[in-house]
Amino acid sequence: MCDKDIRYICALEPEFPEKLRNIPDPPEGIYVRGRLPDPSKSVVSIIGSRNNSEYGRGMAVYFAKALSEHGVQIVSGMARGIDGLSQNAAVKAGGASFGVLGCGIDEVYPKENRQLYESILEKGGLISEYPPGTPPKSFFFPQRNRIISALSDILLVIEAKQQSGTAITVRFALEQGRDVFAVPGRVTDPLSCGCNRLIADGAGIATCPEDILEALGLIKTENRKYKKINLQKFSNLSEAQLKIIKHLDYDPISVNELASKTGYGLSDLMPELLKLELYGCVEKAGQGFYILKMNI
Repeated sequence: MCDKDIRYICALEPEFPEKLRNIPDPPEGIYVRGRLPDPSKSVVSIIGSRNNSEYGRGMAVYFAKALSEHGVQIVSGMARGIDGLSQNAAVKAGGASFGVLGCGIDEVYPKENRQLYESILEKGGLISEYPPGTPPKSFFFPQRNRIISALSDILLVIEAKQQSGTAITVRFALEQGRDVFAVPGRVTDPLSCGCNRLIADGAGIATCPEDILEALGLIKTENRKYKKINLQKFSNLSEAQLKIIKHLDYDPISVNELASKTGYGLSDLMPELLKLELYGCVEKAGQGFYILKMNI
């Protein structure tokens, strides 16, 4: 990578993001590859567990895709799990995404995100306060989280344990005066304990993208549409397919358990599951397991 691909922006320069100027412990400057978020457009930072569930994966894609289609810029840390999933969904939807790195801007971490790294540069950018060549170190990541939250208008948490790294970013967001929303989950799921606790403590509840879009002032209540579109799609299914859908969720279920719950034999169940998969309503989650697929 040529040095000309990377530029350093000092905090005293006009191009330095205004959102970073007036926070506690602002960076003295940032290294940028690509471009910075457009200050005239809304920004949502999406964070969550690195070891996400299928439910978390579905929610990350669902929210990031919908928000991007409304022109919202997505910021995250390009980490494994929810971060990378949401940024990848934003890019695939044609939106702009920005990765804040806990290493030098010429480093790809984790290595499996190489393609995402390159994709983000097409319509967004990469940001770091660490000089090029700086390897990723564990103590860099909590500090970079304050930049993730500072660049946002809203911080959205999707899956988080009670004690997790997301709590650090939430604390930064609250100190910086940013709104925090969380996607709720089952009370018995350890990956949702952090989100459910945030909601109990007063965070906004995000049950669908409109909750975020309304908070940003991008839509009005009467223009909510996502749930209607999903219901309309399901209304075209047969009675048998609707019965199967009712027993599916974002946690994998085996075909044997699904057969037991629906009362259908495997010879009747499997052709219907194949049709639902072709319709884009369900998807496989391993050999002999299926989940509901979130589509907008």
